[in-house]
Parts: sequence; structure tokens; C-alpha cells
Amino acid sequence: MQKDLMAGISGIRGIVGESLTPDIVLKYSSAFGNLCNSGKVILGRDSRVSGEMVRSAVVSGLLSTGCEVIDLGICATPTVEIVVEELKAKGGIIITASHNPIQWNALKFVGADGMFLGEKESKKFYYLVKNNRIKYGRWDKLGKIAFDNRWNKKHIDKIFKLRYINPQKIRKRKFRVVLDCCNGAGGVISPLLLKALGCEVIELNCKPDGNFAHDPEPVPRNLISLCQAVKKNKADLGFANDPDVDRLAIVSDLGVPLGEEATLALTTRFILSRKPRCKVVTNISTSRMIDDIAKEFNSKVYRTKVGEAHVARRLKQVKGVMGGEGNGGVILPEFHYGRDALVGMALILQYLTESKESISQLSSELSKYFIIKKKAKLPRNFEKNLAKLKRKYTRGKINLIDGVRIDLKDSWLHIRKSNTEPVVRVIAEARSKKKAFELVADGLRILGQD
Repeated sequence: MQKDLMAGISGIRGIVGESLTPDIVLKYSSAFGNLCNSGKVILGRDSRVSGEMVRSAVVSGLLSTGCEVIDLGICATPTVEIVVEELKAKGGIIITASHNPIQWNALKFVGADGMFLGEKESKKFYYLVKNNRIKYGRWDKLGKIAFDNRWNKKHIDKIFKLRYINPQKIRKRKFRVVLDCCNGAGGVISPLLLKALGCEVIELNCKPDGNFAHDPEPVPRNLISLCQAVKKNKADLGFANDPDVDRLAIVSDLGVPLGEEATLALTTRFILSRKPRCKVVTNISTSRMIDDIAKEFNSKVYRTKVGEAHVARRLKQVKGVMGGEGNGGVILPEFHYGRDALVGMALILQYLTESKESISQLSSELSKYFIIKKKAKLPRNFEKNLAKLKRKYTRGKINLIDGVRIDLKDSWLHIRKSNTEPVVRVIAEARSKKKAFELVADGLRILGQD
């Protein structure tokens, strides 16, 4: 496996020209063609400038293994997942490094169920790659390719059919929304959704050319221009998408970023207000706001490893009504078992419509926590340092499903290896900002990163 190439449950990702090269892309795509038994494969990509190069290698790999490729072009990650299900394809490949910086790109692999590969499928897939067990087709057994750009509208139409969404009522509110797509794939679909819901849309960075206007991760420090635009235009709220439209962040009518954790909290509160006494699934790095909301509506929370694949499969297993991750990822099972920023925007607008409150008022009703997220270089003695952490916090409740999470009375600390970057993530949440910073600082100290 190429040095520094990230490979795991989230697919493969690396820096273009270094760890992610055409030969690597070709090899993994060919292996995926074998995994799909030379069947129909749906292909889509975000707008990254390296996307066309990577796409060419992916197409070569799939055609060389006899696959029928349906190319959607630049589109949202959830769109590909939906099309896999709708067309009963054998799988899908999404060319996107999601929130990673512009020099990165990646391949996300989708199974026949429209979900990211599970652990069993991933193990089989990586076995083909590692052991070079890839079989190529002869000249008369090669695949073919077709292009289909109809699915943005179909994606939106499918959202409008949800029982929770009433497009006519939303249109009557005539929301003014500022939208920042970071010049990613959101530019081809998010404005269409909002305009179809009767919104006046002020577009920021909605040209899908891959020249990211700022760091593409939709966290508060990267949303300064969006905050300013919301205030300047006296908008009802601002929405920010990451480059592949599976994460959503919100800026309030006061021009204040709510933080990516608020997206799942607000949408979960809306869904549980409609369907109380149900099940919710999220990962162990997500805010306790979810637990408080579930308690309010007599519902149960299940927590998994970090990663959409883990959350989605657990959600399906327990038949939950809502799920997602604290990074702004919303999963509504009734629609699809995958994170979808478009569904998130529609739910938020419906919540605003029904509550007749502003987004700042709705967010003020959430439990007050302070969450601090840091990342640091992955140390060689990472596992030994985790052992130190467990020994220090013996009074806390320890969860080992993904790194180490220590739960204390009014706070928690979580340290784990990233699935998407060669770093370690240190996350803490507490009732006070001071306590959250102290926990993060302690975690970094134990890792030797203070």
C-alpha cells in the first residue's frame, strides 16, 4: 500500500501526486470493479481541480474489469448513494476528499445497498488490492460508459416527498438565505433546492470549479465571510456545505456560527418532536446535546465508532428514526441511510416554518455545552499514551470502541486516530469553556503534544 495513503472504512484518500497517483487510483478502481462482479457502477465527483484526472483513472479501472459505468458528473455524495439504490447498481464510486484541503482527493466506495462499504465488504475489497487478485477483461469483455445528469432534480423531488417536508408552507415564509458552497459540488444542487423552496438565495462561492474560497471544512473559523454576508443582507440564516454536500453548518440570523454540532441537534429535535419515543444513532465524538434531546422526547441514543458507515449500519440495525454525526452530518433513514446536507437544509427550513421562531431562538433552546476539537500529529507511541490516559481517568466511564473516550459527570474527553488524515483527534466537551480547554490540553499533554 502506498506510503501515507489513508485506506479504511472511509475509502482511500491522499495528497494528489504524492500518496494518491493515477496508478493507485487505477488499481483500487479495478479491484472495486471485481468486487462488483463487472456490474453497473454509479460514478460521481466533487469539483476539485484534480477530479478529472482521478475520474479518468477510475473509468479506466472500471471499464477494464467489464463494468457498466453511469457517470453523473459533478454531484453530491448523497446523490450517488441514492442513484445506486434507485438503479439497483452493484456499487458506486465517489471521487471526493470531502472536507480535506484542495491538494487532497479520494475515492469513497458505495455498496449495492447505497451505503458505504461495511467492514466485511471492506475486508474483501482490500484483500483483492493487497494480494493483487484483480482480474481484467479481454478486449471483447470490456465495459461501457453512459452519462446521466438528471439526478439533481430527482434528488430534490425525493426530498419534497418526505412526510416531514411541506414545500408549500416553506415557500410562504419566503426565507432569505445566504449559501456558501465553497465552490464545491453544492453549487450544482443546493441553490436549486433552496430556490424550489421559495427562498431568496444570496450565493457565496457557488461556482463548482474546485477553487475553494476558504478551508473547506464547515467549522466556525472558516465561515467568516458567510457570517458577514448574513448580517449585511439581513438574512434569516446562512447555510454552508462542504465540497461533497454531506455536511451542513448553520449561521444564525444574528450572523453567529452555531457550530457544526448544532446541525444534528436541531434536526434531531425537530424529528423527535414529530416521532417521540424512538431511537437515535450517532458516534461517540458527538455532543451530549443529542442525549438531552432524546431524554426530552423519551427516546434512546446509540453510539458507534466515528464514520458514516458505522452510524448508518447501526441506524438500520436498530430501526432508528434519526442519526448522524456532530460534524454536520444528518442521516434521515426514511430518506436514505447516508449523510445529506440537502435533507438537513430542508428539515431546518421546515422546523423554522412550523415553530415560527428564528434560528437563533431555536438554537438557544438547546442545552449549553462547550466543545473543543483539536488535532495533532500522530505519535509513534500512540497506544502507550492511550494507556496513560486510561490510568489517569480511572474515576470516569471508559469507552474503547474507537480510541478512548472518558465520560465524567459534566464533561468528556475523546482521543482517537483520524479516519481521513494522518493525525490524532482530541475532543472535549464540558459545561464551561475553561473545563473543555483544560481537558483538551491534558489530552495533548499525555500525547506529548503540549
